[in-house]
This record gives sequence, C-alpha cells and structure tokens, in this order.
Amino acid sequence: MADANVTEDYLKAIYNATEWSDAAVTVTVLANRLSLSPSSVSELVRKLTQRGLVTHERYGSVELTDEGRAIALATVRKHRLIETFLVEYLGYDWDEVHDEAEVLEHAVSDDFVERLAERLGQPTHDPHGDPIPAADGTLPTEQHTALDAVAEGVRVRVARVWDDDPDLLRHLSDVALDIGAVLTVTARKDSAGIVELDLEGRTVTLGTAAAGHILTVPA
Repeated sequence: MADANVTEDYLKAIYNATEWSDAAVTVTVLANRLSLSPSSVSELVRKLTQRGLVTHERYGSVELTDEGRAIALATVRKHRLIETFLVEYLGYDWDEVHDEAEVLEHAVSDDFVERLAERLGQPTHDPHGDPIPAADGTLPTEQHTALDAVAEGVRVRVARVWDDDPDLLRHLSDVALDIGAVLTVTARKDSAGIVELDLEGRTVTLGTAAAGHILTVPA
C-alpha cells in the first residue's frame, strides 16, 4: 500500500506542476514540490519510467504517459472531492483542507469517492476553484488570466487560487478575496512589486507574487 501511495503522490505532483506553469517538470522541480532530495526523486522517477508511468530523459523533463496521467487524474479527483466534502460538510476553512486530503486520498476506495461525488452533487470545482476531473478523467476547458497580468481598469472575477500556501489563503479570506469575488485592477506598480485592487469599494493591495497565484476570468 505504501508503494502505491508514493506512486500516486509522485504522479499527482507531476500533474499539479503542469497546471500552474508551462515550464518543464524536472527532477529538481519535483524535489522542491515534494520536499525531498533530488537523488531520492531521481531514483523513484527511474522506477516509474521502468513501469511505463512516466518518460524521462537524463537531465530532461519528466512527463506522464497515458497510464500515468490516468492514475494522476484519479488521485486528483479523490483529493479535490475530499477537500470539497471537508469544506461543505465538516466546516473546514479552505486553508485547512489540503493536508487533510493528502492523507485521506490514499485511505478511501474508488467506490467511496463516487458515492461522495454523488452526495456532493457531482461538483466540477473544489473550494480553491481547481477543476475536479470527471470519473472518466475528462476536465472542463477553461481559460484564465493570472491576476498579476490583468491590465489596469479591467474588471475580473476570481476563479482559482493556488492552494499550496495556507498563509496566502488565510490572507485572502481576511480581505474577502474569495472564489467568485469581483474586483477591478486599479493600479499595477511593477517597480514596487504590488497590485492595487478595488474590491466592492475597498482598496486591497497584493504583492505581485501573490497575485500570480490567483487566476481570473472576465467579470
């Protein structure tokens, strides 16, 4: 079971890395995401390559095969459905669910997950706005613009927020910058590394790095 959990964690990490960046997923990138040494990650990637779950050329990128992607998407589906359940039924805040789901995703069966999806009403997105893969692995087609790239004067709606930083999620909750919030970019001060927003008549200031972890759609 432990080996299966590790396999799922690695494949999911590779998939997650491609969601927020077009950059190649390398052993170093994976090591940083998983907080492991590059040598440990390199050895596991070698084993996954032998099993036909990833492709990897020495010093090159790591990519999922069709089989590896299917496992990754199934794990992502479990993770995001569990996060949704924790928020909607157990009263968790959106900054609390990621670590809980990391544990629970390995403890539940496929049947449990499908029953959970049914009870939740077959949600398409989790509390952070992340798309939930369907049971067949399909995903909704979406086009987002990172908040740090939105031009001044443009009105947008928050559609998705990076969920790996609980401090960022808590700060966004404190200023009511949640999923679905509608705002206008009033100033981009690139030299100072900040973005100023109008949120329902209030001025909210975010660092450029934080704004880059918020995806938007036109309002």
